[in-house]
Amino acid sequence: MRLLSKLLILFISLTAYNLSAAELVSLKTRGDVTQKFILIKPVNPTATVILFSGGKGILKLSSLFGSPSLGAGQTNFLVRSRKLFADKGLMVAVVDAPSDKQKNKGMFKGFRSSGEHVTDIDAVITYLKKQADIPVWLVGTSRGTESAAHVTINSSQQIAGLVLTASMSKRNKSGKAVTMMDLTKITQPTLIASHENDGCANTPPKGAEIIKEKLVNASSADVIFFKGGKETGDPCKGLSYHGFLGIEDKVVDKIYEFIATN
Repeated sequence: MRLLSKLLILFISLTAYNLSAAELVSLKTRGDVTQKFILIKPVNPTATVILFSGGKGILKLSSLFGSPSLGAGQTNFLVRSRKLFADKGLMVAVVDAPSDKQKNKGMFKGFRSSGEHVTDIDAVITYLKKQADIPVWLVGTSRGTESAAHVTINSSQQIAGLVLTASMSKRNKSGKAVTMMDLTKITQPTLIASHENDGCANTPPKGAEIIKEKLVNASSADVIFFKGGKETGDPCKGLSYHGFLGIEDKVVDKIYEFIATN
């Protein structure tokens, strides 16, 4: 009984911590479609980052006593690094696939480059601006770079800047490559980050330079290559060089420096 009581107290304490650190937000965006995201709002944030995970983009977000819970996507680089961004004083929104893309292929097959996706994220930005009227940056990794770049080009909202990590520079059947987009429409400062040992066929390190060459109207366009870390499995998944495994803090530091100076 004593052990049970201690475990209960520990659970309540952890729950209280999570409630203060993060919350689950659900917005109606297109009719009955809902867009969920984890919101982490530090005291006096200096900027907002909207984080787009890779793959299908399905995180299966739910709530336990108001605290966000992930049913998928926990190993994604940006998802697992969300607190690192918040610790820098940034307000963080980790977006899930919308409710009509929670099954099967998720946001594959063109949704990330659709008008519907822009509508959903514009609603998220409107909400975030009401929380704090500060610059909003879009940050994508892997297939999430398709989302971040597409929304930056097509959003009706004011986007302060763009960060692309492990960028999709080669097309496959799951979606469009960033290099296929009209990047001349991007005027915002853009950081393209890659790991020099990224072994994923669709996100080769050399693709970062190709993207930079197309950003002819960006106020600034920087490329940074990382090294180190480790790889434990699929070279296209999060626990790899592709996902900056083991050097997350270094990558977030550089992203923050770019945001803070632009």
